[in-house]
Amino acid sequence: MIKFFRILLIIIFNFYILITPGFSEEEKIKIGLLVPLTGDNAELGKQIIKATRMALKDIKTDQIEIYPKDTQSDPNKTLMSAIEFEQMEINLVIGPVFYKNLIYLNEVNNITFLSLTNKTLDLPKNVISAGVNSTSQLNTIKKFIELNEIDKTIFLIPNLNYDLEIKKGIKDSKIKIFKEHYYDIEPTKLTKQIEKITNYEVRKQNLLDEITRIQKSEDPNKEIKIENLKKKYTLGDLNFDSVIIADFDKSLKSVITSLLYSDVSPKNNYLITFNQWFDKSLLKEESSQPIYYPSINKRNLESFEKKFFTEFNQYPNHLSLLSYDLIGLIYYLSLTNNLSEINKSFKSKNSFKGKIGIFDIQNNKINHRLNFYQVYDGLLKEIF
Repeated sequence: MIKFFRILLIIIFNFYILITPGFSEEEKIKIGLLVPLTGDNAELGKQIIKATRMALKDIKTDQIEIYPKDTQSDPNKTLMSAIEFEQMEINLVIGPVFYKNLIYLNEVNNITFLSLTNKTLDLPKNVISAGVNSTSQLNTIKKFIELNEIDKTIFLIPNLNYDLEIKKGIKDSKIKIFKEHYYDIEPTKLTKQIEKITNYEVRKQNLLDEITRIQKSEDPNKEIKIENLKKKYTLGDLNFDSVIIADFDKSLKSVITSLLYSDVSPKNNYLITFNQWFDKSLLKEESSQPIYYPSINKRNLESFEKKFFTEFNQYPNHLSLLSYDLIGLIYYLSLTNNLSEINKSFKSKNSFKGKIGIFDIQNNKINHRLNFYQVYDGLLKEIF
């Protein structure tokens, strides 16, 4: 009987060896890493390297080798480093980080670049955007709108250089938008534009007219009615029930302030914005709550931050988490694809669950399935 079990174990072990990918020294997965290692963004680049090394440690494999090279946050230096990778016969590179550094990479035909940018327009054919793009965010917002049966959504878009990205996101996600409005981020111009969008002057005049009408009436309860009307700022319905604001930081808060001034209440109209990376300052702005936004999985982010701090005694940038996941994604693809053609697997349909969430890959595009959050009463709540 003992002899039988020994033979069975040998058979199982040999079968495992047959179905498990084997790697010779020549077949190791060589991944280039294009990040800023000098200059103003050097610390970000160093954190990304640490995150990729942490990923290798967590995967527990020696089949992946990382080769970092400096971009200096400069397109010309990025190209030079990429050519060096090509000479090393590396055909898959994580990076560059910034969109401006992509412009010459179409000259390096034998490499696929997984850039950390969230921009998707006018990319070289060999560059895949791996950042949290507008399509991913609007897909998530669309889900929330449909779940809550929201009918009329207006979209507020700043006159900045990413408006075309937003238009692409609207088209790709097929989100239903009632009307798009573009605004100037300069505060005094912004307020006037928001007043016009919300028909504030007409609604304010409606209130004054109604007070005058009741004052002239013989209604026995007119004093009470007038007193109640004076507690209001405007009178009349808005022609929308939700607002998507494609903005961030102080500019986002300026837009919300202008909406509040124009008597648009977040308790009566959904205020939705783009990924805020869990900006804690939003928790303090209780007058603008509730406010909603899509983002990555917060629990996974906190787990990663804690682990990164334990390992390196510093908290990571969000892009570090993305680079951590890309190592896992590449390793996952290597288990089901020929090592020499991993870059081609980005053209076929794949999904991968990482720390940041689920990656959907197809036709050289990466989208993220995001979570959705509500900020209300100074607290952050996950909706889905």
